[in-house]
Amino acid sequence: MKSIVVFCGSSEGTNSEYVEQGYVLGKTLAKHAITLVYGGAKIGVMGAVAKGALDASGKVIGVIPDFLKIREVFHSQLTELIITQNMHERKLKMHELSDGIIMLPGGYGTLEEFFEMLTWGQLGLHQFPIGVLNTDGFYDELLVMLRKMVTQGFVKQENYDMILVDDSVGGLLQQMENYKPLPTPKWIKKEQL
Repeated sequence: MKSIVVFCGSSEGTNSEYVEQGYVLGKTLAKHAITLVYGGAKIGVMGAVAKGALDASGKVIGVIPDFLKIREVFHSQLTELIITQNMHERKLKMHELSDGIIMLPGGYGTLEEFFEMLTWGQLGLHQFPIGVLNTDGFYDELLVMLRKMVTQGFVKQENYDMILVDDSVGGLLQQMENYKPLPTPKWIKKEQL
């Protein structure tokens, strides 16, 4: 993997571990010469991930829609800051710039971005490894719900298994490096990927 998009909160949350692990992730990506692609904010878990990467001399690309520049207090010291017109353009640009996906603790926006990328993977529109850094069990209940979707016949087991979960940065990155993607569905043409 040469670049990973990280979805996470622009808030810090109530557990200091979220920010600390965000920082560790950013620093670890930089040490492995993996470019960080993220939402462009200098606050919250987002800001911690960027700071970790920048402190370790990593390459950091922020992608933020124009209307969020002020609200999310954009980071002015990134390697590159890309301003998009809307949220849809933002996600597409993040997808184009990355070859791996990681979700850290966050809110509605984090989940929405993650699930869109997960859906694209399920449809065969990309074959990126998709990771969840489950810091202090933050996503335990979500994972239970996703397993229920499998047992109730709404999600195939192989699509659930696309989600790589670990509570440590090193463990998650190792799983992502070892990831073997599902074969591309026959109804998807190469030019659509």
